[in-house]
Amino acid sequence: MAAIAGLQDRVEMLERRVFGAGAARGPRKAADGLVKVQVALGNIASKRERIKILYKKIEDLIKYLDPQYIDRMAVPDAMKLQFILAEEQFILSQVALLEQVNNLQPFLDSAHIKAAPDHAAKLQRLAQIHIQQQDQCEAVTENVRVLLEDYNKMTLLLSKQFVQWDEMLTQLEAAKQVKPMAE
Repeated sequence: MAAIAGLQDRVEMLERRVFGAGAARGPRKAADGLVKVQVALGNIASKRERIKILYKKIEDLIKYLDPQYIDRMAVPDAMKLQFILAEEQFILSQVALLEQVNNLQPFLDSAHIKAAPDHAAKLQRLAQIHIQQQDQCEAVTENVRVLLEDYNKMTLLLSKQFVQWDEMLTQLEAAKQVKPMAE
């Protein structure tokens, strides 16, 4: 009885979808229209021999229209068995992986994994902080690079200056040593 009531509710819901919620269509029911169509088709079928034959062949037609029908006809069972045997190692490896997943299932059902969505906001905030710190790190790295370049330039200039001073000092010392010998 409950099944009939459920079916009737479904038909009424279908009628509301088809005809709309308003009463503009009147007391017309979808089920009544379907019954009239079925009776009309039955009358036509009883009068025409060709249609009677078609009704008898509907089951065959449905069978032939089934997408798996071609597979059943084209691939014999022995060939299917060969396909399965050829994939035996792959199937066994998949079974081993599925068993491993099954053994690890308690870890997936743990409270820590289930609480992960609660920590999404914290993770988002930490990700933003991390991005900011990366930007700051890049800025500091660029500053250090500039400072090192300046240091290297300064060291090079000082080295050149010290070399010049050393050459001048060497020349002055050589000139001073030459004079006392001449006297």
